Amino acid sequence: MAIMNGNLGLFFFLSFAAMIPALHANIGEFDEYWKEKETEARKVAFDSFDPHPEKVTETINEEVGEILTGTNGTRRNLRKYKGPCLATNPIDRCWRCRPDWEQNRKKLADCVLGFGHKTSGGKKGKIYVVTDPSDSDLVNPKPGTLRHAVIQEEPLWIIFARPMIIRLSQELMMSSHKTIDCRGANVHIAYGAGITMQFVKNIIIHGLHIHDIVSGNGGMIRDSVNHYGFRTRSDGDGISIFGSSNIWIDHVSMSKCTDGIIDIIMGSTGITISNGHFTNHNEVMLFGANDAHTIDEIMQVTVAFNHFGQGLVQRMPRARYGFIHVINNDYTHWLMYAIGGSSHPTIISQGNRFIAPPNPNAKQVTKRETTQDVWSKWQWRSEGDLMMNGAFFLESGKPLDEKPFTRQQMIKAKPGSYVTRLTRFAGPLGCKPNKPC
Repeated sequence: MAIMNGNLGLFFFLSFAAMIPALHANIGEFDEYWKEKETEARKVAFDSFDPHPEKVTETINEEVGEILTGTNGTRRNLRKYKGPCLATNPIDRCWRCRPDWEQNRKKLADCVLGFGHKTSGGKKGKIYVVTDPSDSDLVNPKPGTLRHAVIQEEPLWIIFARPMIIRLSQELMMSSHKTIDCRGANVHIAYGAGITMQFVKNIIIHGLHIHDIVSGNGGMIRDSVNHYGFRTRSDGDGISIFGSSNIWIDHVSMSKCTDGIIDIIMGSTGITISNGHFTNHNEVMLFGANDAHTIDEIMQVTVAFNHFGQGLVQRMPRARYGFIHVINNDYTHWLMYAIGGSSHPTIISQGNRFIAPPNPNAKQVTKRETTQDVWSKWQWRSEGDLMMNGAFFLESGKPLDEKPFTRQQMIKAKPGSYVTRLTRFAGPLGCKPNKPC
């Protein structure tokens, strides 16, 4: 992992700026508004970049180790749980199992761990209640709709009046400092376009179902109270994060998107994806879209406590550049490979469970898109992972014990045999008012 200094940071910035004419990310006209947004987002990204990412991995390892002391379990209970509330990982333990969660919704913002730990979403703002699932006016969204909520300038904590299915006519353009909190309502974004975070910061998405996402045709779309513009055709990603920082995606369920389930590209950093349930998709997560995009050297992403389930093929994730911490996830299904990459990303895999498919040619967890003389220098390390059904992780680069933290801090307290407990409640939760969630 390259540690950025001032000159290197300037190089990345200038390299990225040179790419902009060809990389508008569905922006029909890269006008002064978008130029200003890009400049601001780039500054936030460099501020969010941590030159010592191992310190972040230490913190989450210590938290997991503390909660797991004296517990064990190797089998996932697939039956619907009907017992008392259980908070089985440190993120959930921070807020779940409190009967007053509805009166204290913003407590959630204090609970993120990993590289997205600075994210507070709409904690400093008012509660906005979505009452209308329609999405008929893209330039002047109707008050009470999700599109109207996410374009507001001020911080907002967005909740939902009732269960609803929202079919987005075109991609949902989010502005900064927002929380989409679906607790207490069964909310689906489905059968239309997905969510786009472009040159924004400080966003939480929690408890949302996203599935059956298709490409949007583009057109005039409002992205803030003060600006709208022409968007070209969208790719059909479930969630697209472009040049954005301090993002937390938690307890989502995602499947069946035309392109990727989650794409993180073009200098996005400070991101945690946790407690998600992902199924029925080919190319699941793409972290870095092109080997030429050296701006992704600053990308830092934590993937924690997720269940990668039925019908998945590859990219869980597939990374370029950056530092990716993959910790205590349950990989029960893949057809090709689980974790892939190119352009020397650092990938630290700790305490995950990998169950290989029956195909004898798909037992390897990892896939590098280059020759061995190149990838042998990349730091891809596996520690405490549980390998089942012939799965194996091909390591490379420096061993973890050359890092400035102890092996106990990294993984000792939380081997892969604990994963079924840690990920037991992955996906949206059935929260009800006045009861533990």
